[in-house]
Amino acid sequence: MSKFKTLVAVAAFSVAFAMPAYANTCKVTDPTSTPLNVRAKVAGKVIATVPNGKTVYITEYDYDKKGRPWVLIFDARTNKYIGWVYREFVSCF
Repeated sequence: MSKFKTLVAVAAFSVAFAMPAYANTCKVTDPTSTPLNVRAKVAGKVIATVPNGKTVYITEYDYDKKGRPWVLIFDARTNKYIGWVYREFVSCF
């Protein structure tokens, strides 16, 4: 494989698996003290829950039809996709 092809392959791999530079480090802080519901899409069906105190990255922001803020989160430790959660229950630092 030529140096150029190798460089392109490494760059593509790095971009595909790197966290975006704009990701915020945050913690789940649901005031109800229950696990936070996770959804596949903004205001969609619940697919999982995340415990309070879990450190996450926010990579995208969006709003539902009522104008409420939602964020797409990933696990800060493993970079694994989690899903969409209500923004008011995530505190960033």
